[in-house]
Amino acid sequence: MKIAFVGKGGSGKTTLSSLFIRHLAAVGAPVVAIDADINQHLGPALGLEDTEAEALPAMGERLSLIKDYLRGHNPRIASAATMIKTTPPGEGSRLVRVREPNPVYDACARPVELDGGAVRLMVTGPFTDADLGVSCYHSKTGAVELFLNHLVDGPDEYVVVDMTAGSDSFASGMFTRFDITFLVAEPTRKGVSVYRQYKEYARDFGVALKVVGNKVQGQEDIDFLRSEVGDDLLVTVGHSDWVRAMEKGRPPRFDLLEDPNSRALRALQVATDATYQLRDWERYTRQMVHFHLKNALTWGNERTGVDLAAQVDPGFVLGEGVAAPA
Repeated sequence: MKIAFVGKGGSGKTTLSSLFIRHLAAVGAPVVAIDADINQHLGPALGLEDTEAEALPAMGERLSLIKDYLRGHNPRIASAATMIKTTPPGEGSRLVRVREPNPVYDACARPVELDGGAVRLMVTGPFTDADLGVSCYHSKTGAVELFLNHLVDGPDEYVVVDMTAGSDSFASGMFTRFDITFLVAEPTRKGVSVYRQYKEYARDFGVALKVVGNKVQGQEDIDFLRSEVGDDLLVTVGHSDWVRAMEKGRPPRFDLLEDPNSRALRALQVATDATYQLRDWERYTRQMVHFHLKNALTWGNERTGVDLAAQVDPGFVLGEGVAAPA
């Protein structure tokens, strides 16, 4: 199951995504955690020292390797150099799965131990001095989008992505790559503004959206959020001494997390698992192609020098039953 955490800067989306990752690891679920925010706070939120987080291999710096592996023997893709962030898989492409070993994980993922369990952590990589004035962060997050386009995941396995803050998540088609999106909102007017933007943008793409109220101090805050987001409000999270200790670099055992917050995390998992029955791989593939063709016309064809529409395999539908190429 693919899960996105979004919200305005400072809403607590990274904290909530890290708590959800810890919860999934604690119940023994296989997890791939991805930091798709160039601010790169997910590693420290999962307990890494700053030096360890800084040493994580950046997906953006290994894009050529990712492209070369995913291209496989797809005859519609002449070379890895002609692949862009939205290139869809087709017959002969290599797909990735949550539990398997593969060269992409070898190059870009590192295990993080969490209370006896372990998750794979992948990061886009931070914005560097070399990027200033010549690049944008979408060149970093494009590696994540390409990975998700070639990912086949099933029930009881999870890919959790901490997304770029604010409505910038809509700068690519990546917002359609998830079974469910959790929008973390504070009980303030600014806190729900991103929700309104996300709701409007996502409406036409069938994005499953639920709100997680964060920094909630009482019933008045809950009533405010309910009045602003209605039934999209799934759970609320209040003050946490456990989180405060974690932010100081001294997290207690995860089973000591406050019971109301533990119940909220279980509710997130229940909501995630319920979306499995709603999966529509044909729509998922169709949306992938839609954004690929859009990117091809606006900048991709000019940049690569080829007609990227020819990369689309009209008979291919991504899904759990797709066999890996020989």
